[in-house]
Amino acid sequence: MSGMKVGAVIITMGNRPDELRALLDSVAKQDGDPVEVVVVGNGSPVPDVPEGVRTIELPENLGIPGGRNVGIEAFGPAGRDVDILLFLDDDGLLAGHDTAELCRKAFEADPKLGIISFRIADPDTGVTQRRHVPRLRAADPMRSSRVTTFLGGANAVRTRVFADVGGLPDEFFYAHEETDLAWRALDAGWMIDYRSDMVLYHPTTAPSRHAVYHRMVARNRVWLARRNLPALIVPVYLGVWLLLTLLRRPSGSALRAWFGGFREGWTTPCGPRRPMKWRTVWRLTRLGRPPVI
Repeated sequence: MSGMKVGAVIITMGNRPDELRALLDSVAKQDGDPVEVVVVGNGSPVPDVPEGVRTIELPENLGIPGGRNVGIEAFGPAGRDVDILLFLDDDGLLAGHDTAELCRKAFEADPKLGIISFRIADPDTGVTQRRHVPRLRAADPMRSSRVTTFLGGANAVRTRVFADVGGLPDEFFYAHEETDLAWRALDAGWMIDYRSDMVLYHPTTAPSRHAVYHRMVARNRVWLARRNLPALIVPVYLGVWLLLTLLRRPSGSALRAWFGGFREGWTTPCGPRRPMKWRTVWRLTRLGRPPVI
């Protein structure tokens, strides 16, 4: 059994106490050494949790990346008190008892592996939505592979990644914060795996259920490019996404929100710009997702 220490960060708005309790129970049942858990109330009180689970209640909602960053720092600077951190949605449920142990084995076997993206499956049907497979060739969700991004509420990160490249981008609040971290990690030489055998049960939902979805997606897409891409690629990447958005024929109100966010992405600060190396562009291309789509 690996000696790597595992922690877990769960952020909550306090409105799913039963689901949160079920998730915490599934984490407590993991094989191997116990997983230390921190639950962050993101601008809300934390519901009752089992003894031994640490809680942090933030006075305001810092968004998904901000809340998760607080959880990371609860394990010491850049999470250094543990070797691996699991990030789990509060309405999810670990399907197996061996997920933490599989993570330990994967990270121990591959020193360059920085992030693992779990497979998300509907608890009733077992179906994995295409959008939950973090690659372009997503037809077979049961195929594990190297990938270029990961799923925010169902993943494991080697904490040395945070020490190397920093945490999630607080400014994003919601949408694309995982890809921002993934690109920085890949640029620093880390690898990302999608593992179909590590499963988080999660009810099937549409991301557009969030009122701010279209604006945030557009704004953060621009920020993502401005922060991370070589200047020559920025207009190509954003042009492709503009075309894809129009081809999907969103409603008039959704399109207005999207263009408002797109404009906001150009006119507001996006945080520090650190363009990736051209060899990282080539690496992303070889992994099947060049940074133009």
